[in-house]
Amino acid sequence: QVQLVESGGGLVQAGGSLRLSCAASGSIFSINTMGWYRQAPGKQRELVATITSGGSTKYADPVKGRFAISRDNAKNTMYLQMSSLKPEDTAVYFCNMIMGIANLPYWGQGTQVTVSS
Repeated sequence: QVQLVESGGGLVQAGGSLRLSCAASGSIFSINTMGWYRQAPGKQRELVATITSGGSTKYADPVKGRFAISRDNAKNTMYLQMSSLKPEDTAVYFCNMIMGIANLPYWGQGTQVTVSS
């Protein structure tokens, strides 16, 4: 059994910063790609950023230059540093980890990020 637990969400004013964390626990064999997704009310879940096991990163255009994804493999933990936050960044943020040879996806429960104008 694998669990992903996110933390770090909250309410912040536009222009502010937040740091999200996602820690994996349980029967972890290997973690391949890690990623952050978000879902705003009435919208589909969308990709925010990904990071491979080798450290290569990709970002969605709306967050490029403002968000930074990182990982600590020793701690099975991923981070999302969010800066210059905008009201349109308001959403529930989910972490995702692809694990093992079978590339099984695991999801966190989500953490709310609210950016006030």
